Amino acid sequence: MRRYGPAVLLALVGAAILRVSLFSELYLRYVQAGLRPYLVVSGAALMLLAVSVAVVARGAAVPGADGHEGGDGHEGGDGDESDADHAGHSHSHSHGHAGPRVAWFLTLPALALLLFPPPALGSYSAEREAAQRAAQGVGTFPALPSGNPVDLALGEFGSRAVYDSGRSLKGRTVRLTGFVTRDGDGTWYVTRLLVSCCAADATTAKAEVRGVEAPPVDTWVTVTGTWHPEGELGSAEAWPPVVDAASLRRVRQPDNPYEKR
Repeated sequence: MRRYGPAVLLALVGAAILRVSLFSELYLRYVQAGLRPYLVVSGAALMLLAVSVAVVARGAAVPGADGHEGGDGHEGGDGDESDADHAGHSHSHSHGHAGPRVAWFLTLPALALLLFPPPALGSYSAEREAAQRAAQGVGTFPALPSGNPVDLALGEFGSRAVYDSGRSLKGRTVRLTGFVTRDGDGTWYVTRLLVSCCAADATTAKAEVRGVEAPPVDTWVTVTGTWHPEGELGSAEAWPPVVDAASLRRVRQPDNPYEKR
């Protein structure tokens, strides 16, 4: 049975990739939507490779395939020599063809990935990024759409609040969606993670929320309110931006929890 270990491991990893990319949208927790075709192809390729490895292993297990015909390949003679040769032969087969038994432990993380896909990044990842943002150049931004409230990504809200010399947010009601993070002093934020390619390159966009009680950390909410200017444009005091909340509504986590950077 051990000779099928590599095939089982490949099949588990391939099945895990197909589960999150082909049969669900869980892949959006880890990568951008445009990478889905590559994940599907990779998962399918691993499944095909697993089948190929299993077929080769089955062929190697057929009696006589390794040059022995029946028995242990030894005729009568010196019993001690025969036993020693047989023991050495068995030992080489145990590690040469089938591999050490400890290799089966490699199936545990693959099985865990298949049954329990990791969640999207949350408050812990957001808090690891220090809020140290050098001025990126103050300038004017395009006008916001007419009407209130205006739905804004947290990344855009932060950029306009910190760098927009035209003050396009002034007097406008905005609607921001993200998950809750909190500082040790009780200050809380509506937060979103921004990615370029995948979760590994995520950065944080957030806005401090004032005027309403904070839900539990990692709760997804939609906050409606107005921008509260703080500090000089482009300065450290202007980050993170502040929103005076008029209302707060709990929402379910979106299929794609990230904003595109």
